[in-house]
Amino acid sequence: MNDDSPVLNPETGKSKLRFKTIFISDVHLGMPDSKAAQASHFIRHCLCDKLVLNGDIIDAWHLRRLGGWNKSHTNFIRTVLRKMEKENTEIVYLRGNHDDVLDRFIPIQFEHFVITDEHIHHTPSGNYLVVHGDGFDAVSTNHAWLAKLGGFGYNFLLRINRLYNGYRQLRGKEPFSFSAWVKQKVKSAVGAVGKYEEQLQNLAKQRHCKGIICGHIHKADNKIIGDTHYLNSGDWVESMTAIVENFDGSFQIIGYPEFCERTHRDPKGAISDPDDGAEEAPPKSSVVAM
Repeated sequence: MNDDSPVLNPETGKSKLRFKTIFISDVHLGMPDSKAAQASHFIRHCLCDKLVLNGDIIDAWHLRRLGGWNKSHTNFIRTVLRKMEKENTEIVYLRGNHDDVLDRFIPIQFEHFVITDEHIHHTPSGNYLVVHGDGFDAVSTNHAWLAKLGGFGYNFLLRINRLYNGYRQLRGKEPFSFSAWVKQKVKSAVGAVGKYEEQLQNLAKQRHCKGIICGHIHKADNKIIGDTHYLNSGDWVESMTAIVENFDGSFQIIGYPEFCERTHRDPKGAISDPDDGAEEAPPKSSVVAM
């Protein structure tokens, strides 16, 4: 049914959102800071024809070093498989740099479940290239050891951030993101993001696609670069955002708090569910019609 209207349950007053396609990335299952419970909550209460898992869904780098898999991570996998089995949703899993162990298996297909390294998403107005995006990160591509060291530093920063936000919560203050602050302050990081976006734009043109959908840098975005539509789904470690395609052909960023508001559901990680931790609000949704 090509209809964007939510599916309302009159008995509970809660609803499910309906989209043509959902794109999420960077869930990092295996990391203690993965918002797997919130990601499962979002996926479970959205209906879609296709769900694209755009890389770094499983963080094999972290699992090799420290482990950390828990029940909420298993539930995420079950939620995805249940959508394929019960709702006939097409699942496309694109490998990222943190789940690069999949390189030895791809491409592989099981009925409605495909694992590959890139995907062409067809829309009435043109094709979109879907890739994780790590191939255009010079550090990830040419200096894997440095990328892993950076990943360790990021995990450490998240742990410190968790303690600091606990202190801020006691004082009645809003959560603060050290990683976002660092990205804003370090000019070289801002320049690297700009170059990353430009390279992906060029790749889309080479593949004769009007747009590109990626992840990797944990920065949700929806904008036009030159004549290319650039979309980034963000992450489910801090921002908790996804890209959704509506049935009218438009794309938008949707954040977890907006999803909870629109479906009339209590967020995971609230006082009633303390094990999931406090969350930082993601960017407001934005729509670019193409």
